Amino acid sequence: MDNADVEGLLRELAPQVLGALMRRYGGLDACEDAVQEALLDASAQWRAGTGVPENPRGWLITVAVRRLTDILRSDVARRKRESAVFLVTPPSLLVDPPTIPAADDSLALLFMCCHPALSPSSAVALTLRAVGGLGTGEIAKAFGVSEATIGQRISRAKASVRAAGARFTLPSEADVAERLRIVLQVLYLVFNEGYVASAGASLVRVDLAAEGIRLARLLRRLVPADAEVAGLLALMLLTEARRAARVSAAGELIPLLDQDRSLWDRSLVAEGSALIAATLASSQALGPYQVQAAIAAVHDEAASVDSTDWDEVLALYSLLDKVAPSPAASLGRAVAVARVHGLAAGLSVVASVAADPSMERSHRLYAVRAQLREMAGDAAEAAADYRVAATYATNLAEKRYLERRLSALNGRGH
Repeated sequence: MDNADVEGLLRELAPQVLGALMRRYGGLDACEDAVQEALLDASAQWRAGTGVPENPRGWLITVAVRRLTDILRSDVARRKRESAVFLVTPPSLLVDPPTIPAADDSLALLFMCCHPALSPSSAVALTLRAVGGLGTGEIAKAFGVSEATIGQRISRAKASVRAAGARFTLPSEADVAERLRIVLQVLYLVFNEGYVASAGASLVRVDLAAEGIRLARLLRRLVPADAEVAGLLALMLLTEARRAARVSAAGELIPLLDQDRSLWDRSLVAEGSALIAATLASSQALGPYQVQAAIAAVHDEAASVDSTDWDEVLALYSLLDKVAPSPAASLGRAVAVARVHGLAAGLSVVASVAADPSMERSHRLYAVRAQLREMAGDAAEAAADYRVAATYATNLAEKRYLERRLSALNGRGH
């Protein structure tokens, strides 16, 4: 098993091992620290030539329990509890805790990490740490902040969950329905951070995108009839299908309209398209994830940009603007309007988005307007927009793309 396979296995087993410890001993802080140490041990030993053990889950649980014992014993103030909990526990139970269904553990952890007491950013960080098995340094890198900042954010999130009295169990059916919106938002943020990293040199973080899809699949098993859960999973699959075509061999961004569609993953396109088609056929109420997935399906199923059904794309963006209005949806609609009704009409939609104060420093606003102005032959204004967009972009791959567009225009004498 190569390093990538080991990493994937550890990521899959992390929530199962954490769940096994929490069900038996409780305490997210200590259990999570113990699991992280066990994962580090496994990563070092399994890659060092010893290989993956026959029962990797059992190996991790055994090591994590030992690390948990060490953690508690190192705290003098907890010696009495240590004696009560550990010293009277038969060694066989410490080494071989009861088998816990993996899916239940992952989903219980997911819902606990998405507790209503947490802000979305804190919920994302805690989810990636506890459920995704990512280290603090990895999460910090993904969000372009210091490891200390992420560590503090995770610590505050754990304290908030503890203060709110959150329990390590799957919520009741009523609570699942109530908290599902928060869980979907967190998974959407996790996937988006993987698809377009908010900072750093790389455009994508494959591990985060894959984690978002994995968790969305688990969530759909819990609530298979929920149309928005299905819509989010379909959206992730249809978006992930384009990943191989989004970045050149040199790491340069390639926009959707310029991508080599032969590189798209047709198995993911087929799975995502079938899922959203079946969902829309039976959905009682359209939500934003379903509509976004439908838009993605129209693009992915088209053989080329020109053969794309832009009328349908425009209709879907107009629907999204009603279901879940946002500047991002309006920018998408602007591109579709330009394709269907002309560049002037598209630029008119962009102008309405530019009037939103929250978009003042949005590189996407300037990038879309630059593209439409360039297509309209207004090179000077397009160059000005590309320059501002490059200034505001925080992802280096996106910044370099915008600078290349600017250089191309300047090279033509504008």
